[in-house]
Amino acid sequence: MERRAHAMLFPFPCSGHINPTLKLAELLHSRGVYVTFVNTEHNHERLLRTAGGLRGREGFRFESVPDGLSEEDRRSPDHTVKLYLSLRRSCGAPLAALARGLIGEREGVPPVTCVVLSGLVSFALDAAEEAGVPAFVLWGTSACGFVCTLRLRQLRQRGYTPLKDESYLTNGYLDTPIDWIAGIPPVRLGDVSSFVRTLDPQCFALRVEEDEANSCARARGLILNTFEDLEPDVLDALRAEFPRVYTIGPLAAAMHSAQGHGHGAAGLSLWEEDAACVAWLDAQAPGSVLYVSFGSLAVLSLDQLEELAWGLAATGRPFLWAVRPGLVAGDRGADALPEDFLAATRGRCFIAEWCAQEQVLRHPAVGGFLTHSGWNSTTESILSGVPMVCWPGFADQYINSRYTCGDWGIGLRLDEALRREQVAAHVEELMGDTGRAREMRRNAARWKAAAEAATAPGGSSYESLRRLVEELRVGDADADAWTAGDP
Repeated sequence: MERRAHAMLFPFPCSGHINPTLKLAELLHSRGVYVTFVNTEHNHERLLRTAGGLRGREGFRFESVPDGLSEEDRRSPDHTVKLYLSLRRSCGAPLAALARGLIGEREGVPPVTCVVLSGLVSFALDAAEEAGVPAFVLWGTSACGFVCTLRLRQLRQRGYTPLKDESYLTNGYLDTPIDWIAGIPPVRLGDVSSFVRTLDPQCFALRVEEDEANSCARARGLILNTFEDLEPDVLDALRAEFPRVYTIGPLAAAMHSAQGHGHGAAGLSLWEEDAACVAWLDAQAPGSVLYVSFGSLAVLSLDQLEELAWGLAATGRPFLWAVRPGLVAGDRGADALPEDFLAATRGRCFIAEWCAQEQVLRHPAVGGFLTHSGWNSTTESILSGVPMVCWPGFADQYINSRYTCGDWGIGLRLDEALRREQVAAHVEELMGDTGRAREMRRNAARWKAAAEAATAPGGSSYESLRRLVEELRVGDADADAWTAGDP
């Protein structure tokens, strides 16, 4: 009898990695794959509090491993760096033990046949090798973002980065054209990645990004949350280096398709979601509301917060703003909003700590999205047919914004230095009735239809997921051949 495939999934422990990995886990489970989803113990306990319980079910269970981080380090400003280093020290052996089934035999649980990891946890590749099973990487950026991250090493070797001094941040150097990345049209150096902006020859973040991306070559396959029609040129170029590339996105669209066949929705939030914001949206006119959110990691200075806030106030338009705890420097949230701001926007402003973003973007009242251009947010906006005002600031957000505002024609980009006048002008341009606004809405509707078609039965992402599931069903003999170096 053919054994059941069993995928063990382990994401880097932050929202931007957890949720797409969980969506993939749900999709695999909907196709008959047994799933073990592994969180860190800290996040497991946190999710038990915010998600009302992590409920396993037949063929889908949750496990946890220690992250090794002290509570003092967890509260430090550089806690993400400390978490990354601690994971590498603490998680490898427990993950390998899980993959080998050393946590104890459980009746009806098949042996782990593959490990699926997100970016930034490349040490899990070692755990998969130790357990003798193949590994797959779900890289959380766009295909263009992944390729640009792969090329950070060449940018450093060719002398583009690190920068010579601080003047290179403002003297036009970041506008240097980069025209040699296969599959990518000529782009500004500054749009390749935030990590080119360093002055440090030993920049930790730059080395981590390039090492993590290049480590994907060790995996049996690369999984991307994108679809073929959205990034055809870069996907063609990428397959010259990575023969097994599975484009299964947008994951949110694929989940909707799975739900239509009786499978549950996926979503875990590290913050409690404010359900009242949906009721507020229900009372707004169609297409009238600007949704504002900068994801789970961005931190704004008080000056940036003030420029953004008064820019939103100047539009006179209704807006829903997710101001999570820690969004503002000093571990602050909505308490840092400018004095008199809430009074000036009363009746057309809803401030939430955190929102169910997919639900918000799909709401008919939402007509625009002011975003940091993280890839999860970008794909969710594409799927919802909502054009964007983009303010990138980290990692792949710059290249995502460049495609959003350029090739895809569904966005406007703010300057890096926030100015309230430009915030107001861009929101007006996006939400108004100008020819450009109408064109962006038409483009957004076209990409929404393309995303839905890709994940529908017979679509490119639907078929790519089918091929991935078949690949996950490999037997021990095939896994042995893979580890021995067979293609």
